[in-house]
Amino acid sequence: MNDRGLLPNDPELEDIEIELFVRALKLRHGYDFSQYAPASLKRRVLQLTSSLDTGTVSHLTTRLLHEEGFLAPVLEGLSVPVSEMFRDPDVFRALREQVFPVLASYPQINIWQAGCAHGQEVYSLAIMLEEAGLYDRTQIYATDFNESALKQAQEGIYPAKEAQLWSRNYLAAGGTHTLADYYSARYELLKLDQRLRRNVIFANHNLVTDEVFCEAHLVLCRNVLIYFSDPLQDRVLGLFRDSLVRGGFLCLGTRESLDFASSAVDFAPVNAGLRIYRLGHRVMEDV
Repeated sequence: MNDRGLLPNDPELEDIEIELFVRALKLRHGYDFSQYAPASLKRRVLQLTSSLDTGTVSHLTTRLLHEEGFLAPVLEGLSVPVSEMFRDPDVFRALREQVFPVLASYPQINIWQAGCAHGQEVYSLAIMLEEAGLYDRTQIYATDFNESALKQAQEGIYPAKEAQLWSRNYLAAGGTHTLADYYSARYELLKLDQRLRRNVIFANHNLVTDEVFCEAHLVLCRNVLIYFSDPLQDRVLGLFRDSLVRGGFLCLGTRESLDFASSAVDFAPVNAGLRIYRLGHRVMEDV
C-alpha cells in the first residue's frame, strides 16, 4: 500500500479508470477525449494524477465531477500546450520562400493557426508576415480549446530564458532583423510587441467537436494530430480541407502526415519533407 492506504494500480485497472475519467469529462463538461491516441492520453492522465496529487485516476475523476474550478488544470494538463517561436526553422523558411509569394497574390489573406497553444508560432507568423510586407492585409485566427493557454497567448509574455533559442530559430528561419526588435525584456520575462497582435483573433475552437472555422488561405496545425487516433486525424484533416480556399496551403508538424487520410487525394505536396501541402492538384502546377 502507498501512504494513502491504497493498493498500487495495475495497468488493467488504470485502463478502466481512464475510460471512466474520459466518459466523465465528456458527460460533465462536454470535452471529448475518447478519440485521442490511447497511449499518449494514458500517459498524460497519469501525469495529472501526480501533478494534481489525486493519488489515483478515480480520485481525479471525483474531483473533476464535484470540484468547481478543477476543469481548467485538467484541460491544461491534457492539451500539452508546448511550443517555441520559429520551432523547426526550416518549416518557417519554407513558408517564407515557397508559400508567402503565392499568398502575396491575394488582396486579403486569412490564416488559421489551429491548436495555437501559448501562441509562440502565432507571433512567429506575424513577424514573418510583417517582414514580407503582408501583415497589414492578413487576418490570423488563432484557436485552441484550452482557455488558459489562449489567455497566455493573448498576453504574449514568456520566460526570457527562451530568448536565446528563439533568436537562433528566427535567424535560421530567414529573419531579416534581430528577434530582440520584437520584444522588450524585464526581469525574467519578455513581452512581445503588442503591435504583432493587431491582426490576430484568439478564439476557442475544439478540433474534436467544432466545424469549419473560416475560409483560409493557409492552415497551420503542428504537433497536434500526433495526439489523435487515426479516425480523429482523418476528421480533422477533412475539416482543414473544407476550410481552405482552392489552392490554399496546409502545414502540419514534421512528425505528422496526411498520407493515410481520405482527404489526401485533394492535396499535393509543396514540400513533403516539411509537411507543407496545397489543396488542388491543378493549382500545384503553378508553384
